Amino acid sequence: MGFVTNISDFGSLAIVGLEKNTGKTECLNYILGQLGGRADRFALTSVGIDGESRDQVCQTAKPEIEIPEGMIFVTSEKHYREKRLAAEVLDVSLERTALGRLITARAKMSGKLLLSGPSDTAGLKALIDRFKARGVGTTIVDGALSRLSLASPAVTEAMILATGAAVAGNIPELVRKTKYVYELIGIEEIEEALRTRLDPLTQGVWAVSDGGEPIDLELPSVLMLERSGENLFRHGRRIYATGIVTDKLFQLLRTQQREVELIVRDFTRVFASPEAFYAFLRRGHRIRVVHRSRLLAVTVNPTAPSGLVLDSRRLCEAMQEALQIPVYDVKKMPE
Repeated sequence: MGFVTNISDFGSLAIVGLEKNTGKTECLNYILGQLGGRADRFALTSVGIDGESRDQVCQTAKPEIEIPEGMIFVTSEKHYREKRLAAEVLDVSLERTALGRLITARAKMSGKLLLSGPSDTAGLKALIDRFKARGVGTTIVDGALSRLSLASPAVTEAMILATGAAVAGNIPELVRKTKYVYELIGIEEIEEALRTRLDPLTQGVWAVSDGGEPIDLELPSVLMLERSGENLFRHGRRIYATGIVTDKLFQLLRTQQREVELIVRDFTRVFASPEAFYAFLRRGHRIRVVHRSRLLAVTVNPTAPSGLVLDSRRLCEAMQEALQIPVYDVKKMPE
């Protein structure tokens, strides 16, 4: 069963892809097929629409989602009416989406379904919390497009990263792009005492004194920084940016004469190019996160929408060598 054995250790799991058509639905169906008699301990939803039989952008065939008997699922009214399975309605939300209210139901038999869950991560987090209160062991979230924000530890406890030929047309470039995201996911976490102080701070830019005290720099965002970053470090060598960080900040910090440490909330806040990120680190500076994401597996789809097919065995071997973790092509794994 590979990585599936660990899923029930977590209250929530996000399956996210670096691009469309990287094999998220294949990965999801593999997981669902391995649950066996445990399906009633799991719930399933998505952000955005997933489970279509045909990709709406590339017009290529896609695998449909196969819900096992006993599993709880959440989808919109529109797609609930179109389901191909018998189900018992458990709840109808007051929240409306573009496709109607959200329906929570339990599958009375296995069958196919289109998923269209909460429209944003805040709604998703609230849904996961309600499932926990209902006694659900693990909520699985199927992402839409490259919504890495679903993998934020503020939303889900663990993640699976799907990558593949849709990201890059040759193995070295695909490995390079995936390794960058893998290294962002693995950014070192700050110590617990400092996390307790920084976790409640959700807006602005803060200095962190040598004693670990946060000091408000009265900057709403790092996007408003001026060219010189000297004033950022008048209280110490560490700063905490609560929002997104981009090339601009890494380039500014890279010029500092002494070693500095940038703290971000989690890896999903880093919107920087690999070049800017690695140049910052090469100067001896550090980056850490308040909350680190738990990566359970990396999966690959060797086929691109264009019809290009990479060698699955060579791709898995090259990816494993670069990441130093097991990498799976779920279509090659035993049922």
